[in-house]
Amino acid sequence: MSFTEQRSIRVAILDMNEGFVNQGMRCIREILNQFGEANHLNLIWDEFEVRLEKKTPDLNYDIYISSGGPGSPLESEGNDWEKVYFDWLHKIEQFNNNSSQSRKKKVFFICHSFQLICRHYAIANVAPRKSTSFGIFPMHLLREGKDELIFEGLNDPFYAVDSRDFQVIEPNHGKLHEMGACILAIEKDRPHVPLERAIMAIRFNEHMIGTQFHPEADAIGMSLHLQTADKKKTVIDNYGQEKWKSMIDHLNDPEKILWTYAHILPNFLLHAVECLQPAEV
Repeated sequence: MSFTEQRSIRVAILDMNEGFVNQGMRCIREILNQFGEANHLNLIWDEFEVRLEKKTPDLNYDIYISSGGPGSPLESEGNDWEKVYFDWLHKIEQFNNNSSQSRKKKVFFICHSFQLICRHYAIANVAPRKSTSFGIFPMHLLREGKDELIFEGLNDPFYAVDSRDFQVIEPNHGKLHEMGACILAIEKDRPHVPLERAIMAIRFNEHMIGTQFHPEADAIGMSLHLQTADKKKTVIDNYGQEKWKSMIDHLNDPEKILWTYAHILPNFLLHAVECLQPAEV
């Protein structure tokens, strides 16, 4: 893909990790590097520490990625950093709703950020899980998801890294319809299990989308993560030794998370950059 416009593409990464060392931020940076090089773009980005420093980007960016992070998406309700975060969101909404602004701001929300946005919009119930979900799991596309541009090139189901103690469930379909949102994917559909399936991806509107899984996760980071003592114990305690071994094997399967890593965020970035190109006359 070649782009006609030579100006810099500016990306803001909202770091929601609260100072905890993680692989997610490294993966996001790497995807941006790879995308910029592959498409011959002057892609530059800045990072904003939201939860500790209460910093958010202004409107001088083209694309925004809000990361995953640790902790409860419920206990922070009403605190200072959340107020700053949702003030930033409101400014993005106002900008995108202004008909005089032709180049809209595109936003991607990951995991913790996704849960916060679902709670903020009251489009589903955000609740604790009975046990931690951690590993590589299938994600099942719903009808709208099969036509969603960020999933272009993926199978149904596709595989992704899931790491969470909370879940977005019990969608408010009336609210979703009211705001023009739609559910794109859910976790593994198990009709024989009497538990609500978690919502794993939502398009909130034309310019904002998010996933409860980690589309940025790569094999290197996940391997390091899976082999730490606490994560290994979590998987083995919940799923057994064989499941842990199979997760390690999945890391090198080109059709599992390597494929997801190579498609979802790059597809999002490609569409966002295409929307910045001047219309042909």
